[in-house]
Amino acid sequence: MPERVGKYEIIKEVGRGSTGSVYLSHDPYYGRDVAIKVYDLEADDDPEKARVARKMFLSEAHMVGMLHHPNILPIYDAGEEHGHYYVVTEFVHGARTLAAYCRPDNLLRVDDVVELVYKAAKALSYAHSRGVIHRDVKPSNVMLTVDSDVRIIDFGIAIVADSEISRIEGIAGSPSYMSPEQVQSLEITNRSDIYALGAVMYELLTGYRPFRAGNLSKLLHQIVYATPPPIHTLRKDIPEELENVVATAMHKDPERRYRTGQDFAAELTRVHQRLRTESNRIDRQEQFAMLRRLKFFHEFSHGEIWEVLRASQWQNYAAGEDIVREGETDDRFYVIVSGAVRVEQHGREIGLLDAGECFGETSYVRGAKRMATIRAHEAVTLMKVSSTLLEQVSASCQLRFNKVFLRSLIGRLQGNE
Repeated sequence: MPERVGKYEIIKEVGRGSTGSVYLSHDPYYGRDVAIKVYDLEADDDPEKARVARKMFLSEAHMVGMLHHPNILPIYDAGEEHGHYYVVTEFVHGARTLAAYCRPDNLLRVDDVVELVYKAAKALSYAHSRGVIHRDVKPSNVMLTVDSDVRIIDFGIAIVADSEISRIEGIAGSPSYMSPEQVQSLEITNRSDIYALGAVMYELLTGYRPFRAGNLSKLLHQIVYATPPPIHTLRKDIPEELENVVATAMHKDPERRYRTGQDFAAELTRVHQRLRTESNRIDRQEQFAMLRRLKFFHEFSHGEIWEVLRASQWQNYAAGEDIVREGETDDRFYVIVSGAVRVEQHGREIGLLDAGECFGETSYVRGAKRMATIRAHEAVTLMKVSSTLLEQVSASCQLRFNKVFLRSLIGRLQGNE
């Protein structure tokens, strides 16, 4: 491991590949950590390997300063010193590539996949607008940061408009994600990257590559002529509209794919919004079913429960966490959906409330202060209803809520006598 490459002091090696090694360094001038990819250009052992490495270095070096997008890993610098050819990029601490989420037992949520691919599509659209076609879009070339952001990496075999440097003969990309026109050595456009991103999305949703074969020739034949297994046969919860988006991105005919990454992203936006709406609707159905089982709501009609649900907020608390404090002013009623809470007054525990019970009686007196501290006895889920929102539901629902709440309060007071 070299002690220094160019002006950069090497801290440690963080990766090694077929064409070189990657090191962590710190740029003291800009005060940032950087990754330095050092290409192995020694020709003694394998001249062809050295030729490929040199071409990839020249291609990435050509990108310095070209691409400035939040979802593309920036290339800061490139150079050669004492036979070491190197490219300097951003170093993202704690990042993993999407390859980690391409196994059936480690898949991301569907809406998370949609959001990540949306960001990648926008980034590719930007690169294409600058005349850059990546040519090697695959899960291991899409980085996921610790804050769930995306970085497209490795432009080593990219095609750059009007650049002879980037015309790397003999380096095609990763076969499993190559478009039909790419494997047939036909003209490559931005739609080849769109196909590859569609193939990545297929794998993120299912845990399987679209095409799998025992040898390369069979794989390439499938890419050109076969149809991948329908996504819903591999993962039951995938909506048909999302499957259609992937199929459009992976269409055999480039002209029938999305015209741009922006078009791909726009369609993902529409699907994402519908998924979120459906998810919220399902969550509400589950919440309704939970309330229906609670003794607090036994006398409520279906319509009245829905009214209360729409006027409520749900919140989870960990064991020992304060929910309301003695002496505070609060205008909300609380119903315990699951778990239990402790009631404390002047630092002394005076009771325990379980699922289906309620508290917050001082909400009936505007400006009144809480008479006790309520603390989670265990993990607890609460439904909170503000007195202001309760005033907006129907009169019959208000009457029902008040009747049950006051009956519970009277029973609690009688139990304390």
